Amino acid sequence: MTSSRDLPTDRLAVGQLLGRLQQQFRAELFEPAAGSGYADLRPPHLQIFGNLRGEAVRLTELATRAQLSLAATSELVNDLQALGYLERRPDPDDGRAKLISPTPLGARALADAGDRVAEIEQHWAGLVGADRFAEAMRTLQDLLDILEDGGPTHL
Repeated sequence: MTSSRDLPTDRLAVGQLLGRLQQQFRAELFEPAAGSGYADLRPPHLQIFGNLRGEAVRLTELATRAQLSLAATSELVNDLQALGYLERRPDPDDGRAKLISPTPLGARALADAGDRVAEIEQHWAGLVGADRFAEAMRTLQDLLDILEDGGPTHL
């Protein structure tokens, strides 16, 4: 039986690595936000923006993707809607449901965030070497594909 004594001692455990890297990533992502016209955004908003995937989505799906309760997701969406980043409109497939999508301001924020992500990836690749970084990203993607879907998308 495997135990914590069997873990490598020359690195943090996987949960600590992923959690701390996510903290670093979010800090770097938000670093230029205020100077770029997004001073009203807060780190919790990333849970919503990071799960929109460029498409209109129902609140229940967004909550599932963000791994948040419906109440927490609704609160964050309401906040982003009040700030002008998101809008709700009727779902043409179900008149009772609403679809959440970015406004032009939200689409610009998402595009700027995407550019910032590219900068962060380039920066991090420079720190450990482009080949090592690319391999680490491929490995993480393969692991996620296997765990979520039962198979890798590219091996």
